[in-house]
Order: sequence, then C-alpha cells, then structure tokens
Amino acid sequence: MPRAKFQTLTEQMFYILLCLREECCGIDILDRVPSMTGGRVNVGSGTLYNLLEQFSVEDMIRETCVEGRKRSYILTAKGREVLDREYERIRAQAEDYRRYMGKE
Repeated sequence: MPRAKFQTLTEQMFYILLCLREECCGIDILDRVPSMTGGRVNVGSGTLYNLLEQFSVEDMIRETCVEGRKRSYILTAKGREVLDREYERIRAQAEDYRRYMGKE
C-alpha cells in the first residue's frame, strides 16, 4: 500500500517548510537551508521549485508576492501542522534511539 503524500517529510521538505515560517523566496531558501544545517543539507533548485509547487497545491504554503519571476511564500496553518507532526515523529525516533542504545 503506497504511503500517503507528505505523511513523512524528507530532510529537504522539512527545511523548506521550516524556512517558510517567515515569508521568503526561492533564492532565500536555497541560501538558508545550508546555513541552518551547517552545510549538511542542500536543496537543488529543481527540487526546490518542484516542492514549492506541490506544497502550494496541497495548501501547505501560499504565495505572498510576485515580482517578475521572483515569488515569495509563507507557511499556512496546514503547513505548520505537517511540520509540527514531522518534528514530533523525529523527536520520537530520537527518544527511541536514546532508550534502546543507552544514551540517556
């Protein structure tokens, strides 16, 4: 049985949505994600713009401004719920690891 779309997020998805807690455009996101993660996570421009379109269709983000080709976006309430749910999933995984690996 296929997994529901956006039931879990990839790292790139997570950080794109995290960036959009405040209004920003694609170039801002391309700069912020590596900065937020110490260079551990990068997002390619093709991946970014594909995900922005998918997030927009799913009402997880909304477009706030268009200036020529530059588009800005912000997280919606639904996007915040998805991001919060993913955060809780990651926290539960980390807790499982600590418990089972003796890293209390």
